[in-house]
Amino acid sequence: MEPFFQVGNHKVYRAEEWQGGFAPPQDLFAEFDPTVFNDFAAGLEPDYYRDGVIYAFLQSWVIATETGNILIDTGAGNGKERPNIPVFGKLDTPFLQHLSDAGFSPDRIDKVFCTHLHIDHVGWNTVLENRRWIPTFPNATYFFPRIDNKFWNPAGPYYAGMNGAAVNANVYEDSVLPVIEAGQAVFVDDGDEIAPGMIARAAPGHTPGQMVLEVTDGNDVAMFTGDILHHPIQIYRPDWNSVYCEDRRLASSTRHAVLERACRIGARIVPAHFGGAHTTFVERSGTGFCPRFPTD
Repeated sequence: MEPFFQVGNHKVYRAEEWQGGFAPPQDLFAEFDPTVFNDFAAGLEPDYYRDGVIYAFLQSWVIATETGNILIDTGAGNGKERPNIPVFGKLDTPFLQHLSDAGFSPDRIDKVFCTHLHIDHVGWNTVLENRRWIPTFPNATYFFPRIDNKFWNPAGPYYAGMNGAAVNANVYEDSVLPVIEAGQAVFVDDGDEIAPGMIARAAPGHTPGQMVLEVTDGNDVAMFTGDILHHPIQIYRPDWNSVYCEDRRLASSTRHAVLERACRIGARIVPAHFGGAHTTFVERSGTGFCPRFPTD
């Protein structure tokens, strides 16, 4: 299979788990203004908005390098109990087959990087075997943001105060803790290098410990941004947060800083949920930004 794009000599592949209508925009964006949204709606249809709802994807990315294969974010997973967000519960998708079709059976994944520990970014970290959740990728080292691990652990002092605690019910127990108990987890901090030219950068707000993985090879840069951007409207309006952002003021500040950096260094932004071209570059537009979707 041909790579979806390249970062220098690194080949990047996309593995899709799910796509569909997620929510009406007024239910997803805390600062939603219908007048503003309507100004952009026609240009967002049908790839990012259709039938009155945000059209979204669950997708993972694999960076194939000369020294190993790095999987970024792992979607929602199959067969998981998600009582407070049923759209991601008890799924039965061919995600692992899609990953294998791209050339990456679970045993060929060397590293897994989770941008944050939300329900739809850690689900395929584990699979059910003999009634136990075990790591899906037996040979991989999993990289988790240290700060998120502290906040999303239900046994810790912070979880009960998290706005997303109900939505994230069961997630730590079935998709994070089994990896830690298997001895396959490494906790990362701002500036840590998980592979040559791949730097984890703090990007808090959506969750306390969300991180961007910035990948550089030669003159090319890609920023795997997790949920800093759920949708292209947030490039036009970086002040718009999802209702799932823990600290909206900080999330907006982080979003603006990431867009500014991507624009300045010419980086490709690779979000977790974009439809259409699935990635984008960013250009200045007046005092703000606009997307420039790749056409190849």
